[in-house]
Amino acid sequence: MKNKQERPFGGRDVHVEDNFSTYNHNMSNLDNRPGTAASADEKPYIEFRNITKLFGATTALDEVSFTIGKGQICGLVGENGSGKSTLSLILAGILPRTAGQIILDGEDWDPQNILAAQKNGVAMIVQETGTLSNITVAENLFLGQEMLFRKGLFIRRNGIFTEAQKILDKYGITDFRAETSTAHLDAQQRKLLEIAKGMYWKPRVFIVDETTTALSHSGRELLYRVMNNLKAEGSTVIFISHDLDEMMQHCDALNVLRDGHFIGSLQKEDFEEGVIKQMMVGRTLTGHFYRSDYDGYSDEVVLKADCITTLQDLLCFDLELHKGEILGIGGLSNCGMHTIGRALFGIDKVLDGEVRTADSKIIKNSKTAIASGIGYLSKDRDTESLGLLGTIRENIQSTGYIANRAFGPFISSRKERAYVKQQVDGLSIKIASQNHLVATLSGGNKQKVVFGKWIAADSQILIMDCPTRGVDVGVKAAMYQLMYDMKKAGKSILLISEELPELIGMSDRILIMKDGKVVSEVFRNENPNEQKLIEAMI
Repeated sequence: MKNKQERPFGGRDVHVEDNFSTYNHNMSNLDNRPGTAASADEKPYIEFRNITKLFGATTALDEVSFTIGKGQICGLVGENGSGKSTLSLILAGILPRTAGQIILDGEDWDPQNILAAQKNGVAMIVQETGTLSNITVAENLFLGQEMLFRKGLFIRRNGIFTEAQKILDKYGITDFRAETSTAHLDAQQRKLLEIAKGMYWKPRVFIVDETTTALSHSGRELLYRVMNNLKAEGSTVIFISHDLDEMMQHCDALNVLRDGHFIGSLQKEDFEEGVIKQMMVGRTLTGHFYRSDYDGYSDEVVLKADCITTLQDLLCFDLELHKGEILGIGGLSNCGMHTIGRALFGIDKVLDGEVRTADSKIIKNSKTAIASGIGYLSKDRDTESLGLLGTIRENIQSTGYIANRAFGPFISSRKERAYVKQQVDGLSIKIASQNHLVATLSGGNKQKVVFGKWIAADSQILIMDCPTRGVDVGVKAAMYQLMYDMKKAGKSILLISEELPELIGMSDRILIMKDGKVVSEVFRNENPNEQKLIEAMI
C-alpha cells in the first residue's frame, strides 16, 4: 500500500447547528410578512406574486412570492430542485407559469417567449447549454435577429460577423472569433459567448444561472465585472450559484427557496453561512464534507496511458491509475486536463501511444472502455452524459443491457425496473416516476442519474470530470461519500476538477497540469494547500 497514514486529513464538518437560534429568530420575522430583497424605503422592481409551476403531478413552484429591488445583485439560493432555475426561466420567458403574476417595474410581465423577454430587457444565461453547435458564434449571438442585417432579399453575413466581433471585443473575449463555428468551442467559451449575447440586449434584468462553475478564474472575473457594471447602471442582476462564498461576496441580498417554496430573504449585513444553509436545507448537515483519512491504495495499476498523443492538448502523455486510488488532476483553463478524461474513455482519438487496462486490453473507443468496466462523467453533462429527451429509466438502464436480458436479445422489464429502482432509491433521486423525463430534473438530480447508470453497471474505474459542478452542498457531500465508499471497495477514480478544495480534500495523489504536461505531483501525506497548487499551475 502507498501513502498509508495515521492522522486525519482535510475533513471539515458541514453543520449549522451553532446558528440555529439565529435562524429561528430570522424565520420568526420572515414567516409573517411578504419576502423582500428590497430596502424598506425602496419600491420593488420585480414582484413575484404566488407563482406556481406544475410539471404534470410534480409541483416545482408553490405560490412563491417575494420582491427584488432595482440596481442590485440579488442571489437565489437553495438545494437542487428548490425551484431557482424554474422561477428564472419563467421570468426570462422560457417557461410559462401555471399560476401567479409577475410585476416588473410596475407593469404586468408575461413574455410569450425568450425573444419577447430579451427585446424588453430581460436576458438570461441558462444553467446548461444555451448555444447551437451547427452555426457560427455570430449567428448564435444574433439568433432570431437576422433581419437586422437584411439588405433586399439577402442577409449580410459580413455585417453579422462585424457587429458580433465588436461585441466580443467590447467585453474582452479573445478566445475565439465571430466567424468561429460554435461546435469548436469548449464549455467555458460557450458561456463567454452567452455573456456577450446577454449583454447585447442591454438588459435591465440579467439572470445568471449556475454560470461560474463553467468558467476559469479569468472568465469569472469578466462575469463579475459585467454584473457590477450593470448594477452601477441601475440594472438588476439575479445571480444563482451553489458557491455560498461567491454569493455572499457579490450579492446585495439573498432569496432562499426550498422544495418549491419561498423561505425568506437576507440583506448583505445579515449574511451568515450557517444561517443560509439552514434556510436552504431545513435541517442540520452533519459529518465530514471531504475525506478525513490517509488511507492508501494498491500498487496495482488498473489504467495506464502510455505516451498518448491526441489531436489537441496532449503530446506523449503518461499516466497511471492504481486500484483503490482517487487520482486528482487540476490546472488552469486549457491546460489539457479535460482532454485526458475524454482520451482515456475513448471519446477523443489517440493518434499515438495507447491506453491499456490491467489485463492489457487497449481502449480504442467508448465501447471497449465500457466493456472494460470504465465509466465516464463528462463535464458537459447534458450533451455527453445524458439523453435529455429520454426518461430516468432509459438513461440509467442504458448500461444494463446484459444484466437485464431475459433471453436472447430481449430485455426483462421486471429486471430493468429493479435495476433502475435500486439507483433511484440509493441515490435519493427526486422523481415522480421512472418515466420522468431527464430534461425536467434539477442539475443535482441529473448528476445523480449519471452516477447511477455507472454505479448500476458496477464500473471498476470512474473518470469524473467536474463531478460536483452545479450541485448543492447536500448533494455534493453525498457524492463525496459515494466516491470514498467506492475507493474503500477497491474501485478507482480519476477526479478531474477545477475546484482546488475538492482536489485536496478527496485525492490520494494530485497531478497539476500546464500546457498539456504534468508539472507537479503532490501526495496526500504532503498536506498540500491551495497556494502550493496555484504556484505549480502558473
